Amino acid sequence: MVPGMESPVRVAVLQSSYVPWKGYFSLIDLVDHFVLYDDVQFTSRDWRNRNRIRTSQGLRWISIPILVKGRRYQRVRDARVSDPGWAERHWRMISQSYSHAPHFGETSPFLQALYEECAAETSLSTINRRFLEASARRLGITTPLSWSMEYSLVEGRSERLVDLCRQLGADEYLTGPAARAYLDESPFDRAGIRVRWMDYRGYPDYSQVHGSPCIHEVSVLDLLMNLGRAGAAAYMAGFRRTADERVFDSASGQAGRAPDAGARGGSS
Repeated sequence: MVPGMESPVRVAVLQSSYVPWKGYFSLIDLVDHFVLYDDVQFTSRDWRNRNRIRTSQGLRWISIPILVKGRRYQRVRDARVSDPGWAERHWRMISQSYSHAPHFGETSPFLQALYEECAAETSLSTINRRFLEASARRLGITTPLSWSMEYSLVEGRSERLVDLCRQLGADEYLTGPAARAYLDESPFDRAGIRVRWMDYRGYPDYSQVHGSPCIHEVSVLDLLMNLGRAGAAAYMAGFRRTADERVFDSASGQAGRAPDAGARGGSS
């Protein structure tokens, strides 16, 4: 950061996901405000309502059943659970898979209570947000979350993102590498908002109850079960401390410290 200048405000906008992998939480951790973009179309067999855990038999999906008949173009915010028994089944599978994990005893009361709380909830958006906020707190992440429905929404895919950034007073927009396939940066340039790109490489391996090699592409629940609250928070903080190495300038395609921005302490 240039001496005497305030650090720019960084925002990320992304659809809510069900117990996502740790990279989703790093994205939250490297921004000043995170918007759950649940005004977009719900896509079946996607991360919105499912994720993977590691079991003794390999990777297993845990999926929240969603009403889809006659609702082909429903938005994420409108998606509703079709079977209230999902929460009990998911908790049973998780507890069986991680019962021998080093920090199962510490993590299970928190997680079981969360599943019991969400069992009667029918809104996928609400379920996802509850898990996201509760998990973020255990990871030491304090970035505020909001829903896109709380803001005015203009037309245009990239224009809408720019306007959300404006409403939040953002100077920077942080997004994942997958957005390169569709994001138009020109509206951001015209608005004076800098687009930054997340680099998820560099997570260190950690010991997992079901052996090696370490599999990173699993729900964040795996990190909590294996490292515990303090260990998982320290793990995420280690990634945060090298934040400038994880964020790319859109123009140069190079990672590194931006001339007007230091490392972020509370977002991704």
